[in-house]
Amino acid sequence: MEEAGEGKFYAVRTTSGQELNVALLLENRAKARKIPLKSIIVIDRVKGFIFIEAITPLIIDRIIMGLKYVKGRVGGTLSYSDLEYFIVPKSIIESIDVNDIVEIVSGPFRGMKGRVMYVDKAKGEIKVEILEASYPLPITINADYVRIVEKSKSK
Repeated sequence: MEEAGEGKFYAVRTTSGQELNVALLLENRAKARKIPLKSIIVIDRVKGFIFIEAITPLIIDRIIMGLKYVKGRVGGTLSYSDLEYFIVPKSIIESIDVNDIVEIVSGPFRGMKGRVMYVDKAKGEIKVEILEASYPLPITINADYVRIVEKSKSK
């Protein structure tokens, strides 16, 4: 994205659970009134807020005025890097380290916990030693099939 001439992101407070409805209403209103909005972003994990990209805050104020479920604009602006964490999905393998305790969430070992022995980021696989087995039982599984329970203390 270019930084020069780019609009800024503004947060708009909404009624929780009505974010998508507000975004659709804003889109229709912007098209009907020919208001120059660059983008409207609804993030599932952020309840009660939508983010609108525009050149000035006056445009935001003009489009949200009197709209149902809108509580108002939050003061200040956001940059793309502030929202990038929520928009760009991050693979779990990026955050898994050796000696982390993970829980297996899919497959025949679902529900069991294990210690990460090896991480292969290229293949997206990890080698886990099952803690609940009576003897050392290492298995290799896809990193998407685990969730981190406890991070290792040593770095």
